[in-house]
Amino acid sequence: MKAAILAAAEADLADAVSYDKDQREGLGYELAAEVKQTLGRVVQFPDAWHPLSPRTRRCRTKRFPYAVVYQVRDDLVLVVAIMHLRQHPGLLEEPIGIGREINEGEQPVQA
Repeated sequence: MKAAILAAAEADLADAVSYDKDQREGLGYELAAEVKQTLGRVVQFPDAWHPLSPRTRRCRTKRFPYAVVYQVRDDLVLVVAIMHLRQHPGLLEEPIGIGREINEGEQPVQA
């Protein structure tokens, strides 16, 4: 199975890495590595993580308070958000119709 990341999710991750980098040297790199490991788990076991809606799931990172929010489409894992769980705790309990569904013609970034 392949993975692709929406531009909005890439922006989420870039913002988080930038913030953590400013907090402590190397922390942004550690967050990026943790998200990459989480995405690897998602690709390996896409149906194993918490469902948010019939087609959207989330997988939490192990060390940081973030989740990879994704959809499985045929043989593709589409990452729609990298979400900080303490900044938006209730948002993940709502159905994902939050503007992060891929729009017709929008091309995700290949992971």
